[in-house]
Amino acid sequence: MTRRMLARFLVVTAAAVTVSCGSDEADPSFVIGAGDSVESGVLAEIYAGALARTGLRVSVLPRLGNRADYLAALDDGRVALVGEHSGALLAFLDSGATARTPAQVTEALNRALPEGWVVADPADGTDLRPRVLLPTEFAVRENVRTIAELAPHCAAFEAGLAPVPGLLPTAPVSIVGCGFARTLPLPDPPALRKALLDGGIQAGVLSGPLAPTPETADGLTVVSDEDYALPAENVLPVFRKGVLDDRRVRKLNYVAGELTTDELVALIQKVREGTPPAETARVWLDAHAL
Repeated sequence: MTRRMLARFLVVTAAAVTVSCGSDEADPSFVIGAGDSVESGVLAEIYAGALARTGLRVSVLPRLGNRADYLAALDDGRVALVGEHSGALLAFLDSGATARTPAQVTEALNRALPEGWVVADPADGTDLRPRVLLPTEFAVRENVRTIAELAPHCAAFEAGLAPVPGLLPTAPVSIVGCGFARTLPLPDPPALRKALLDGGIQAGVLSGPLAPTPETADGLTVVSDEDYALPAENVLPVFRKGVLDDRRVRKLNYVAGELTTDELVALIQKVREGTPPAETARVWLDAHAL
């Protein structure tokens, strides 16, 4: 996607909120953007806190809207960095991309980035791919444990799609080798579980990990995806070229080396329960000596 195309997206303004570990000086030089999701805010505070500890004056510009909005803010220079998912960002920039594995997605993403954008290392310990669920009775009876084993049944199945609360928006679901007869949007994981157990649908797809709503899996089986029928979704920062020196990019890479799916989901849950994002980020950074 070119800079001109990105510039057409809606631009949303918001007040910048300085992170507690940063400087008290006004008009900080490095602004990190966050979209409307809880995860986006948590990632912004993690990156802000980590960079502030290198001596950089940092602030967070929150509530920038959806992916198109906060990427437009990155493109026009109102923010210098945002947190993203590798696969979803690739799909947004190149809807025809066919990369699936983490290495393939990272390589394709680097080719698809607009001029002047770069990414640091993806967090290999984060796996934010959608999860495919089946009624356990069916999975046991038909010995379906993987998406590859589900593939012969897909064409006859209706599938429900439900978002996981708090996560970044996902790309349109595309499962290699598994084209469902029909897909039905559902409002949340409990609705998805009910529809599966009632027989209204035969398969379910959650937009991310089950951890925020583990009760969703009661009576259901999550099929594995070791072959990446769903493209990789690893957390990573995308930022404007030249705004960070090598030492600060390494700091972002250290964050990537420590962050895991379970930890990120736990941070998102704490914020949803009322803990400020900056506080959750500070505690996590302290725990990992970052």
